[in-house]
Amino acid sequence: MTDFIEEFLKSYGPEVSKQLSSSLGIKEDVALQMIPAVAPMILGGLKRQMKEHGGTSGKARAGRVDHILNKYGSASVLDNIGGEFQSRASEKNPDPRLGGLLGDSGVQAADVISNQFNLDKGTAMKIIVMLAPMILGALTSKRDKGGVGSRGIASLIDQDGDDQILDDVAGFLVQGLFSSQSRKGESGGLLGDLLSGMMQPRCKKCGSPVDSSMKYCSQCGSKL
Repeated sequence: MTDFIEEFLKSYGPEVSKQLSSSLGIKEDVALQMIPAVAPMILGGLKRQMKEHGGTSGKARAGRVDHILNKYGSASVLDNIGGEFQSRASEKNPDPRLGGLLGDSGVQAADVISNQFNLDKGTAMKIIVMLAPMILGALTSKRDKGGVGSRGIASLIDQDGDDQILDDVAGFLVQGLFSSQSRKGESGGLLGDLLSGMMQPRCKKCGSPVDSSMKYCSQCGSKL
């Protein structure tokens, strides 16, 4: 699992899953599984924004991240998670596209979540809309209060964000590759495989998949 998502789960996972469960009337263990499903998509969306609109320089890419976090991310949401969720749970037309951050892949990801966990489509869309401010808020807090700064967040996203995740989610959906377990809402299946890939340890320098027994990255040679 990526460092940021691991950190988020430790710091906010219990409260976020509790409040998400309460706001939407879903099981708390299901709510907890939504975090590692949605967070990588947010990081992937940010990485794509950096690539497509941030230019090639570190300063420009960091500036693009700042633009998004300043517009959509507020660390204050983490101080009132229950209130934030209650407000967003009442939205009649949730937008899983998150504007241009996820685009149509957000809608397709909602379909995957809906099928995997036997949730109605509206609830699946709300899950994405409700968790996105938490992820963006945590990134903003890490930037402003964690001493990381804008370039540090941009580097984190380069390392942890796989912008192909959005394409993977869309591709799986279009191909209809759901196992019989996922149709029944059981654990495992398509989304389980997707999450398993997200959670694989990676080299902190180049982001390549690594094994826990390895001492050095086979791609860049960095010490693990």
